[in-house]
Amino acid sequence: MKNLLTVRAAAEADVKAIHRLLEIYADRGVVLRRDEADIRFYLGNFTVAESGGEVCGCAAVRDFGGDLLEIRSLVVDPALQGKGIGRAMVEAIIAGLRLRRRSWRLFTLTGAPGFFAALGFRRVDRELFPEKIWSDCAKCAKNDRCDEVALMLQWPEPEADGMNSAGIGAGGCHTVSR
Repeated sequence: MKNLLTVRAAAEADVKAIHRLLEIYADRGVVLRRDEADIRFYLGNFTVAESGGEVCGCAAVRDFGGDLLEIRSLVVDPALQGKGIGRAMVEAIIAGLRLRRRSWRLFTLTGAPGFFAALGFRRVDRELFPEKIWSDCAKCAKNDRCDEVALMLQWPEPEADGMNSAGIGAGGCHTVSR
């Protein structure tokens, strides 16, 4: 029988597994390094994927206020890449946001823009997120030579006139051509 994938909110018992996964990618320069105390403090922001009783992926959502959120620390066990685990976590996060919030803008800075584009995210100008740049990018070793791309998903989606059914504008969500 195949191991079923479960995507759920992270629990205290997941801290060491989350840390182990994040360290793999922090060593590669893909995500920012986080210690166990930081993970524990922000545990409520984390979602994990579990297969066969083992945590095999994690992602966190940071709330910057004003309906602006960031998906971050998205990693999957390297041995399980390409099996839809990352996609399942992002889809679960999006579904949860749609249930809990009237409107939101979810962004990411990533080296894998195709992954997020396949989930409906649009490429945007990174300067739309000064909160992120001041809080995290300033501490990043790649700050002066950043190779990450900004993408955003907005709910409700803007209509052709730039306004959505809730009367909310595109929020500066301009497509960047590359």
